[in-house]
Amino acid sequence: MSAELLSRSVGELLDLLRTRKLSAIELMQATIDRARSTHDDLNSLIVRRSDEELLDEAKAAQARWDSGEARPLEGLALGVKDLEDVAGLTNSRGSKLYADHVSAADAPHVARLRSAGAIVIGKTNTPEFGFTAITKNLVYGVSRSPWNLERTPGGSSGGSAALIAAGVLPLVTASDGGGSIRIPASFVGAFGHKPSYGRVPRGPLALWDTPQMSVFGPLTRTVEDAALFLDVVTGPAPEDPASLPHPGYRYSDILDEPLEPLRIGYSADLDHAVVQSDVAECVEQSARELADHGGHRLEMLAGGPPSLGGSWGELGNFQLAGELGEQFDSRREDITRSLAEGIARVKTISAEHWGRISKARAALNTWCADVFDRFDVLITPTVPYDPPPARGPFPELVEGREPPPAGVAAFTIPFNMSWHPAATVRAGLSRNGLPIGLQIVGPRHRDDLVLRVARSFQDMRPWHPEWPTEWSRLS
Repeated sequence: MSAELLSRSVGELLDLLRTRKLSAIELMQATIDRARSTHDDLNSLIVRRSDEELLDEAKAAQARWDSGEARPLEGLALGVKDLEDVAGLTNSRGSKLYADHVSAADAPHVARLRSAGAIVIGKTNTPEFGFTAITKNLVYGVSRSPWNLERTPGGSSGGSAALIAAGVLPLVTASDGGGSIRIPASFVGAFGHKPSYGRVPRGPLALWDTPQMSVFGPLTRTVEDAALFLDVVTGPAPEDPASLPHPGYRYSDILDEPLEPLRIGYSADLDHAVVQSDVAECVEQSARELADHGGHRLEMLAGGPPSLGGSWGELGNFQLAGELGEQFDSRREDITRSLAEGIARVKTISAEHWGRISKARAALNTWCADVFDRFDVLITPTVPYDPPPARGPFPELVEGREPPPAGVAAFTIPFNMSWHPAATVRAGLSRNGLPIGLQIVGPRHRDDLVLRVARSFQDMRPWHPEWPTEWSRLS
């Protein structure tokens, strides 16, 4: 019963609580039971508060429902990604360097979710410092996808994604610095939205964010759930100097606004991605169906932006090298080997090399300006191929072709570097029976438009009720 119940959307669960068909205490007990029974397989909820604490908060939530004082997310269990602060809980960032670090205060968006009634159940697994699209680390180990336990749920929000898809938690947090919401959402068939840069506040940060690529955003079962999430967390915060003003409306209120006929650009590869053939076929067919369904004009896009996968990695490693400082040399053996090698390479980066990266990023901005002058939205695949094995590696060849650097994120990285909002919706299943994502990218600050197009696609092909709540155990 708990798997079927917990696979429902946030909106459906709130309706059950509102109509007294379910109590917050029953919901929390079902969540606790489901988390316990799935942990050995998924290894995705890696820090959990005590049953007693959780049930006490659920009793308080039920009292608010009974008194008519329920808040927007009252009584729903929330998993917080282990890169984000929750007061009193460990924030290891997936690294041995921070394995014993306990957060003193909530991150701004976590505080807002808790103020809206969500109950933090614990922390969700992430790769070390969120630096790869496979969720494993030296502190908590390997997370696995409920679609196939041999496969990764992606990263860096892989723990959150696995728990959403498996019917463990109705609500999670996620962040995206190069695809870390969209890639795991695509791999598990969920909805993921990377907001415009600054839309959801971050902080407080140890260092001023020089790369300016990472954002917080929703990873949910439905577009409606994502809108509810954004309604709670959107708006400026003093901890984040880049945070945007509130848009002045609730995203939940604009989802039903009809779409005028749109100019939709479509790119199968952004001129450099190497894409699995069945993924390419599924996404292109889905884009055509979306255009036909809404009376939109679809046009194939020639060319693409600069291939910036290597530069993206250098920017992130350079920022992390500055943050770690002397720890990098004194505790290098406690850092994942591939990450340590990447940090070491950028410690001698020159001004000229930095200038080449900045020039390429400026060229990306020019390309995006041209695209969104000609089109209202851009559609691409979200991820070029099926999820890799749970422990990795990423494929060296895709149907005989070599992917570019950071090839798993070939479609996602550009829009972190350009600050455009982008979402992924489930388009179908691959020949291996694994989810395929379709990415919708909009003009800067037009999160509303991206969500409305995603909602239109979801209504046309409502995949969201189908989730892998049962699976075969590993032998």
